[in-house]
Amino acid sequence: MLQRRERIRDASGKTLHWIVVAYLLMLPLPCTGFLPNFWSRVLTLSWNSHTHQYITEQSILNVTLETLRTAKRHQHGSHAGEQTGLGRGFWRAVGEVTKSNAAMDFLSSTRSDPVYHFDSEHVDSAMLMLRQLWGQTLLSVQAKEYQSARHSLGQLFHSLQDFYSHSNWVEMGQRFIYLHLLHPDEPAIPVAKEDIPTCMECFSHTCRDNLLPRMTNAEQDAKLLTTGYFSGVPSKPLGKCSHGGILDGSRHTGAMGGINKDSTSPLFSPHHYLHAEAAALAAQATLSVLRDLRDTVGHKCFLRLFSVKQVPALVFVMDTTGSMFEEITAARLRALSIIQNRAGGPQQPSTYLLVPFHDPGVGPVHETDDPNQFMQHMENLMALGGGDEPEMCFSAIQLALTHSPPLSEIFVFTDASPKDGHLFNAVRALALEKQSKVTFLLTEDPNYTTVSRRQRRSRAPLSPDRFSLYSSLSSLSGGLTIFTTNSDIHGVSAIVEDNTAVDKVTLLHVESKELTSSHSFRVDSSIKNVTLHISGILVECTLTSPSGQSQSLLTGPRPLAELEHFKGLYRISLFSPIKPGLWKLQAKSHGHLTFKIIGDSNVDFLYYFAIITNETHPGLARVEGSPVAGVPAFLVLAVTGLTPGEKPSFSHMRLVGADGESLQQVKLNSSSSSSSHSVEELVGRVDSVPRVPFSVRLAGRDSSGNKLERVSSEVVQPTHVQIQVLSVPRLVPGHSTMVDFDIQNHGPARLFTLTADDDRGYLQKRGPHRLYVAKQGSLHGQVDLHAPATAQPGLTVTLTLNVHGLDSPDSNYAVAYLTIVPPDPDLSPPSCSVARIQSSCISSCNESFWSVSLAVTDRGRSGLAALQLQKGEGILTLLDNPPGDSLTEVQQQSHRDKTTDGGHSHQHKAKLENGDAPLNVSEWVPDPSQPLWVRYTSSCCSDQAELLVWDAAGNMKRCHLTSGRQRQLSDKSAETDGSGRISHTAGVCLLSLSLWSSLR
Repeated sequence: MLQRRERIRDASGKTLHWIVVAYLLMLPLPCTGFLPNFWSRVLTLSWNSHTHQYITEQSILNVTLETLRTAKRHQHGSHAGEQTGLGRGFWRAVGEVTKSNAAMDFLSSTRSDPVYHFDSEHVDSAMLMLRQLWGQTLLSVQAKEYQSARHSLGQLFHSLQDFYSHSNWVEMGQRFIYLHLLHPDEPAIPVAKEDIPTCMECFSHTCRDNLLPRMTNAEQDAKLLTTGYFSGVPSKPLGKCSHGGILDGSRHTGAMGGINKDSTSPLFSPHHYLHAEAAALAAQATLSVLRDLRDTVGHKCFLRLFSVKQVPALVFVMDTTGSMFEEITAARLRALSIIQNRAGGPQQPSTYLLVPFHDPGVGPVHETDDPNQFMQHMENLMALGGGDEPEMCFSAIQLALTHSPPLSEIFVFTDASPKDGHLFNAVRALALEKQSKVTFLLTEDPNYTTVSRRQRRSRAPLSPDRFSLYSSLSSLSGGLTIFTTNSDIHGVSAIVEDNTAVDKVTLLHVESKELTSSHSFRVDSSIKNVTLHISGILVECTLTSPSGQSQSLLTGPRPLAELEHFKGLYRISLFSPIKPGLWKLQAKSHGHLTFKIIGDSNVDFLYYFAIITNETHPGLARVEGSPVAGVPAFLVLAVTGLTPGEKPSFSHMRLVGADGESLQQVKLNSSSSSSSHSVEELVGRVDSVPRVPFSVRLAGRDSSGNKLERVSSEVVQPTHVQIQVLSVPRLVPGHSTMVDFDIQNHGPARLFTLTADDDRGYLQKRGPHRLYVAKQGSLHGQVDLHAPATAQPGLTVTLTLNVHGLDSPDSNYAVAYLTIVPPDPDLSPPSCSVARIQSSCISSCNESFWSVSLAVTDRGRSGLAALQLQKGEGILTLLDNPPGDSLTEVQQQSHRDKTTDGGHSHQHKAKLENGDAPLNVSEWVPDPSQPLWVRYTSSCCSDQAELLVWDAAGNMKRCHLTSGRQRQLSDKSAETDGSGRISHTAGVCLLSLSLWSSLR
C-alpha cells in the first residue's frame, strides 16, 4: 500500500501528478458527473472521492441486505453471514447497473447532452427523463424483463446522482433529498430563468461563496435552483455558473469559476469541499429509489431483479421430431430427478425454461418458477413428425438465451443439424454477452451408428461436418458437444444435474486435438465434490493426485475416483476427502477430446476488458464485445463468494491459449474497498491483447496457503473491428425508431458485412449489409425497428448486431435491450388528503387513541390499484362512506375492527395491519374522480405509520401518518440511518510503475 498517494513518483523521481494532469488536459472536453468508476480516482489523484460506481454498488448492497433481513425476521431466521452468499449472479447484476450508469459518461450520444447530467439549467427536461426512466424500469420488472430494468435503472441513477453534484442544492443548505425530482406532487423550487445571474467571478481552483445569495441562503420562497453550464454546449449566458474544473472550457467566461462537487480534487471540482455532502445526498436518493422499487414490485421480484442467491436455471431446448422419443424421455426423467432431489432446498432452481422446436415450428417458450408446472410442460412433449434432417435449432436456442437469466446453462437435445445456421452469429453474441454456456447432447454420430436415423428416413447423404456449428458454439461459450446414442442418453444427461447445482466453479476447460495430451488442475481448500467430464473416445487415461498416487481410469483399481462411461462421455467423480494441490491427467484418444472439470466452491470471479477513455472525462470504459488484438487494455475482475476472516489472496491472471498454454501473465492490484462485502475488485494491465483466442485463468492462494485457480471457460476472440450501440431508445407500439451504432476498424481498409437480428421480428432490414470502412476509420449507421400497435408495454426486444470482415476472420458483436413503453404513460402518483384528525393521547398511552381519516385519490388516468400499511401498530380501515365525527365512534370502530372480520362489517370494506400483503382496491373505486375513504386508528403508544398507495400504472405514494404533530400527514423526505451515509474508503493500491505504464 502506498503511503503518500498525493505524490506518486516513478523510478526517476519525477512527480506523476502533473503528468496525469497534462494527460487529462489533452483529452477532448467532456461532460462530467460524479467520477464514473474506481479508475477515475487514480487518474484524478482524488483517492477519497465517491464515484457513481461506489454510490450505486453500496446502495444496492444496503437495500438488498435490508430486504433479506426483513425476510429473515418474518422467517425467524438467523442474521449470521447475511453479507456472504449473495452469489456470483448478484454481483453480475450489480455490474450491469453500474455499467449502464458509467456509459452515460462514455457514449457519444449521452456524454455531452445536458439533459442526462442536469447541466446548463436543463432541470425540467432532466426531471421528465428521470420519471420516464422510473416508469420504464417498473414496466420491465413487472414483465420480468430484468436485464432491461437494470439498464434503465443505471441510467436513472446516473442522472439522479448528478443532480446533487451539479446543482446548488447542497449550497442552499438542504439536508434532505429533493423529492420533486421523481414525485411531481412534491413541492418544487423554481429554476433560475435565462436572464437571471446565478454566480460571481472566481479566479482560483477553489471557489467559495461564488453563488449569488439568492442561490444559497435566501428565504425558502425566494430560492432558485441552478446547475452549471459546461464547455459551451449550450452556450452559457453572461453571469451564469459554470460546471468548472480544468476540463471545462466555459470556466473562463463570466462568471468565471464553477460549482461542481464531482470529486475532492480542486483541479476538477471548484466546490470540492462539499463533495462528501453531495455524495451523501446522492446515496440517500439512490436508496430511496431502490426502496420505492422494492415496495412497489414486492420483495421477491426485487431480489430476482438483482439475482440474489440465484440458483442456475434449468433450461432445456428440445427437438420434438419423431426420432426423439428416447431423448425426450431422458430429459423428462432428469428434470424429475432434479426437482425431487432439490425440492424446497437452497439448490432448487429459481427458473425453469423449456423451448421445443422442429421444422418449421419453434416454441412456444414455457417459462415458470413452478417445478410442477414445468414438469407438466415436459409431460406434454410429443415426438411427432419430422423425417428430413435439418431443424430450427438455432431459433430455439435464441429464444432460450433471451428468456433465461445470465450465467445460465442451456442444454440442447437433438439428433439433427441446424436449418437456420444464419442465426449462428446472433446466438453466439447472446451467449457471450450473457456469459451463458450451451451444451449439445447429440444422439446422431457416425462413430456410433452405421446408418443415420435421419438418413434412413430422407434417403439423402448427410454431410459429415453438419454439426460443426454446434461444436463451435459450445466451444466458444464454455459448454460441451457430446455425441452419444439413444441407449446412453439418460446416463449422459447426468451432466445436467452436475452443472445446474449452485456454486459450481470451473477448474479446467480445454479442448485437445492431439492423440496424446497432458493436463493439470488445482484443488484448493474451498473445493468440494470435484467432477470431471471428458467428451470423445479415450484409449487410455491416467489420473495422478498431488501426493503422486495414480489411477488408470479405464482399467484397474480405483483409489482416487469413480468412473461412469457412456458413449461419448466419461464422468469421473473424485473420492472425498479431496487432497488439495496439483492433479494431473494424461490421456490418449482416437480424436478430439474436451476436458471440463468442475467443483463446488463459493469463490469464483467475473471479469471484463476496459480501456482508459480518450473521449470523455477520466475513467475506464468497458469494452463491449471482443477486445482489440495487439493493443493495451485493462482487465477488471470481481472475485465473489469471499468469507470474512478467511479470504484468499490473488496475485495474477493468465491468458491461456486453446491448448492450455500460457500466453500472458497479468499482475493484479486491488482497486477499491468493495472486498468488505464478500467481493473483491481487482485490476491488471494487459500489455497487449493476444492475437489468438484465449480464456482467462485466475491465480492466487487460499487461506491455507494452497495455490488457487479458477477458469472462465468461455473463449475470448480478439479482433480488429469493434461495433458499439450508441443509443437504446424506447419502442412505442405502432411507431418506428432508429438505433444508432458505430463501427470502428482497427486494421487496413476493407469491406465488412453487417447483420442485424431481433427476437420479435421488429427489424425492417436484417441484412447482410455490405459496408466499406477506411483504414483505422469508423462508420456511423442505423437500424430501423417498427413495433406493431399490438406490442405489449414492458416487453423487451433483444437486438443483436454482428459485423464481419469479408477478407479476414475479424468479427465482433453488440447486444442491446429495447423496452416497449406506452405512448403517453401516466407519471402522476396518487395522493392522500387529510379529512379529519382526532386524538385523545394522554400520559398513559395504553388507554388513549389517535386517528386520522384520509381521502385517497388518483391524480392520473390509471385509477387506484392497491394499498398497504407499511409501518405502524394500528389498523387501517377502508370505509364505505366518509368517516364519522367523534373520537368515541373511532374508538368503538377500532374495537370492532379487532374483534370482527372486516368482510362482515357493514361500515367498512376491509382492514389492513402492518405485514399484510398489498390489498387490491381497483374494483372499489369505479369512478376515478371519487376518493377512497380510509381511516387509520392506533394506540398512542405507536405514534407513526406509513401507508403506501399505488395506481394501476405502478406510481406509488408514501403517506406518512403521525400522531404528535399538528400536521398529521407529511411525506417522508429521506432515510438518514447509517445505510444512507457514506464513509470514506481507502485509496487504490497500485504501484507507481503500473500507473506510469498505463499513461504511456
